[in-house]
Amino acid sequence: MPLAFAGPNPAPVPVHIVEKDHAAAAIAALPEAGQHWAATQGFVGNLGQLLQVPDAQGGLAQVLVGYGTAQNRARGRFHLGAVVRQLPEGVYQIASGLTGTALEEGALAWLLAGYCFDRYRKPIDPVAALVAPDGIDAARIQIIAQAEALTRDLINTPASDMGPEELELAARDLARAQNATISVTTGDDLLDANFPLIHTVGRASPREPRLIDLRWGKSGPLLTLVGKGVCFDTGGLNIKPGASMVLMKKDMGGAATVLGLAQMTMALGLNLRLRVLIPAVENSIAGNAFRPQDILQSRKGLTVEINNTDAEGRLVLADALALADEEAPDLVISMATLTGAARVAVGPDLAPFYTDSDDHAAAIAAAARAVADPVWRMPFHDPYEQMIEPGIADLDNAPGGGMAGSITAALFLRRFVHSPYLHFDIYGWQPTAAPSRSKGGVGMGARAILAALPRLLNL
Repeated sequence: MPLAFAGPNPAPVPVHIVEKDHAAAAIAALPEAGQHWAATQGFVGNLGQLLQVPDAQGGLAQVLVGYGTAQNRARGRFHLGAVVRQLPEGVYQIASGLTGTALEEGALAWLLAGYCFDRYRKPIDPVAALVAPDGIDAARIQIIAQAEALTRDLINTPASDMGPEELELAARDLARAQNATISVTTGDDLLDANFPLIHTVGRASPREPRLIDLRWGKSGPLLTLVGKGVCFDTGGLNIKPGASMVLMKKDMGGAATVLGLAQMTMALGLNLRLRVLIPAVENSIAGNAFRPQDILQSRKGLTVEINNTDAEGRLVLADALALADEEAPDLVISMATLTGAARVAVGPDLAPFYTDSDDHAAAIAAAARAVADPVWRMPFHDPYEQMIEPGIADLDNAPGGGMAGSITAALFLRRFVHSPYLHFDIYGWQPTAAPSRSKGGVGMGARAILAALPRLLNL
């Protein structure tokens, strides 16, 4: 379903966003019949309350949407998206009540409310369309919404139809649409090209592992995005219990998110050089699966002791990060559905991130607040480095003890990067439906990164 603003319409239905403190004034501005209707419906401007005001012929004259109080709104985001599917099909225009970043968020919320993953079912009815509000960069918001839809579609697609090859095809489609170049190293060629960890994690599956390498842009600073593309994670020989395997189709959420971010970056024509690296594998079980206590070589030359085959994401990322670092990019960003520990720490709604740069952290945090894409900085805590040093090898992929799991995973990845580095340990899933976020796959952190890029890269 394309997420786009409506074209010119001679008479869009006006939508007025009404804070609770201003509800009485908004009702007083209605015609007398409308005032009686508002009283009958009990409209008081509560957050998410909807008043459809009829005209004399019984049609829809205007809409009032309750916006509650600042305290109410602080407990969520994309509030306007909650009412979009309650409106009858038609064309609408935000007439009053939102300005600046709130108007931009409202417009994006309206578009994202139209998202529906309907690949395997009959499409749902069209939602109410919105005319692009004056005073916003409508093209940018539309690009962001469509890129978010790409991320959601990729995550929502089950592993039966989204293995390493299908993830490669999605990247190729994106490259073709944006005039980017792409190369892919597959199967045993990974060994010849010195990507031993990617090969080892993916070799037990009949669906060949691969490294996807997309490039775009000819000038400006070099931004390299690295996304975890584990298309399904059984846990390997340390097999996951059934309940933990249910959502493992989303274990390529990092790859889906960097592809969405890449689409935003390229479609907006930002003045930078972009590289996207996706190690795409299926962590499966067979006689040639890697084992606990194996010691593996990495592209960087560091050895890794395997203490849990279910900590495979950091392995495939390690080889990709080492490759990224070899050309000394101006910034490397990795995104991965990496640890359950991150969910325990911050829950499903926040995207925890790691950086050694206070300036980068401040840029991400400020951008996240501006675009309603919440993040939370986590520490690269150096004293925990010893937890990932097993003694028998350079690194341990799964330290025992169960503490600081997200931090130790981030520290593991940092060993493979010397360039400026940001790491996001995302969830990539909306567990219950929320305004403009249907249950299922969801992008996390990408809009915050996009908004922060001018400061991160001095664009």
